[in-house]
Amino acid sequence: MNQERLLQVLLAPIVSEKSTLVADRNEQVVFRVASDATKIEVKAAVELLFKVKVDAVQISNVKAKQKRFGRTQGWRKGWKKAYVCLMPGQQIDFSAAE
Repeated sequence: MNQERLLQVLLAPIVSEKSTLVADRNEQVVFRVASDATKIEVKAAVELLFKVKVDAVQISNVKAKQKRFGRTQGWRKGWKKAYVCLMPGQQIDFSAAE
């Protein structure tokens, strides 16, 4: 796979109450990924960037929401979320500053 493409697949980690609960229970990390990303690309990108072993990847689409702006109605963009399951003993620490 192209290394430039892998660097563009992961957009941001999702740090929320639900994602920290998932991380504690299942050794999973949640990322916001590009809308055209595949499971294989997400796995390769996480292994390349964070130097960890990935066991499995699950991807879900977050649907767009309809919002009102005064009289007019508009839509927020939909996006894609990836749950990355790490091998036992592996972890990614986002709070550590380098």
